[in-house]
Amino acid sequence: MTRRKGAGVGFIQGYDSETLQEIVDRPGVYERLAEVRRQRSFPAQLEQVWLLKVLGEYDEALQISEHTVRLARMSGTRKDLLHARVLHASVNQVRGAHARAEAELTSCIEEAEGQGWPRITALAHSHRGKTRYDAGDYEGARGDFKRELFLRQEMGADDDQLEQTMTFIEAAERKRSTNRGLFAS
Repeated sequence: MTRRKGAGVGFIQGYDSETLQEIVDRPGVYERLAEVRRQRSFPAQLEQVWLLKVLGEYDEALQISEHTVRLARMSGTRKDLLHARVLHASVNQVRGAHARAEAELTSCIEEAEGQGWPRITALAHSHRGKTRYDAGDYEGARGDFKRELFLRQEMGADDDQLEQTMTFIEAAERKRSTNRGLFAS
């Protein structure tokens, strides 16, 4: 397990070194979920999706994420829509719908790059990397994490953020090496 302070909405305590999933302060997440359930704003709904996802409440997270995508399409900005789509794809990823998640994230990356939005591009690369990692495409995951690292360096990200991305790269490299060893025998 790797530690990371102050990430996301402040509930991330680290990332599992094997799954790359967030390790969260579960009591704090439940408390925050109770607070944001009463709110109807677009950001509150996005936060609800993330909170439900990290708690393993995938069906409800998917339902709300689909709603946020529709809401952003109807009344949000293009950035709102991309954020909603990246989060929706991340829910599909944890549900095991890797091909669907990867396709959506690829589309988000292309649009964010075309618009010159490096933060959203980096976020989408991170999630696509995790999706590829879960699907066993460690080379693709490594490439996405390296691209995320480059973008975050260009934006002047803090050392903790860069270190976490390096940890993801290393995890993909370990898995890739292990798989090569299995197939070489």
